[in-house]
Amino acid sequence: MAKINNLVDILKLEGKRVLIRVDFNVPLNGGSISEASRIKKVLPTIKFLIKNKAKIIIISHVGRPKGKIVPELTLKPIAKELAILLNKKVSFLNETIGLKVIEKSKNISNGDILLLENLRFYKGEELNSEDFAKQLAKNGDIYVNEAFSCSHRAHASISEITNHISSYAGQQLLEEINTIKMLTEGAAKPVSCIIGGSKISTKIGVLTNLIKKMNNIIIVGAMANNFIKYKNYNIGQSVYEKNTEILIADVIKKAQESNCKIIIPIDVVVSKNISSKGQLKNLNEIDSTDLILDIGSKTVETIVKIIDASKTILWNGPAGYFEIDEFSNGSNKIAKKITENTKNKSLTSIAGGGDTAALINKFNYFEGFTYISTAGGAFLELLEGKILPGIKALETNERD
Repeated sequence: MAKINNLVDILKLEGKRVLIRVDFNVPLNGGSISEASRIKKVLPTIKFLIKNKAKIIIISHVGRPKGKIVPELTLKPIAKELAILLNKKVSFLNETIGLKVIEKSKNISNGDILLLENLRFYKGEELNSEDFAKQLAKNGDIYVNEAFSCSHRAHASISEITNHISSYAGQQLLEEINTIKMLTEGAAKPVSCIIGGSKISTKIGVLTNLIKKMNNIIIVGAMANNFIKYKNYNIGQSVYEKNTEILIADVIKKAQESNCKIIIPIDVVVSKNISSKGQLKNLNEIDSTDLILDIGSKTVETIVKIIDASKTILWNGPAGYFEIDEFSNGSNKIAKKITENTKNKSLTSIAGGGDTAALINKFNYFEGFTYISTAGGAFLELLEGKILPGIKALETNERD
């Protein structure tokens, strides 16, 4: 990888306008935030900038307004949440570009914070517009990318902007890159991966790449339904992806060639709907009206043994419908075991993906992992070995 300029290497930040791109794409419900891990993730960088007396201008997006102003997707509630987390006033401006924004960015005091309105209210953001990027760049003296989870998108605030302003990588972004590099190039073995998600087709590249590097790959969640069905078991009304037989056969073949063991559930928790009580069943007991919503106790035992035998573990994807307590046991037990082994120094643990971070947060194990990435697509694409536009833009930027 080419050299990337690092924010912490800047000798003098006092009085400089630091335009920092973050990912505050958190769930908003009537103006309240139900899960704030993505906001908490970037607090160390913001505190670093406050300590160094920079003028902090934050840009982000929420949701998919598709270039239109959608009042329900304003970042104003996030300004309030950020102020609470920092115990410091956070100013909010309901614009993102223009003379008013430039003037405000220059007039805030050193160490103060200004949060601008949703980037995706402007069509130019997702079009990677040069004009929009130039206008954004006027809001700062230097630019910092601290939005790894958006860096697989060639958007104006991620990619094009680096052509118009001195650009740097934030500490969280560099940690993400270095963690994935360690996982794929220098992880202590045995290395195991627990991977879920609903669609195998979106993770086939990741699986293919990881097979070469992992000793065990444990398939859980809705993705496991595809493998269970492939083994000719009834999956009832469970979520699965059609026409994946060739993909699954290829994964199994490549795993055998690489001496990587593929583990799928041997028992599951089913129900008729998400509002009913769960019932533990072996795979041959599933009927046509069942809905698989969690892994079973025997499967949990198998996974726990693999975690105990591993020195490095990657987790991406819940084991079940963890949002409902009735179907959260599998995910909870996995998180608990990984936390125990990480704390006793026998395991290096990396978790990635928004849902995985959310479930770890739900069970209060956030401090029990070596590293947790809140990124989804970017995390997986870098694991797959792809070049991310946001990282490439920083690598090729030659400004001081």
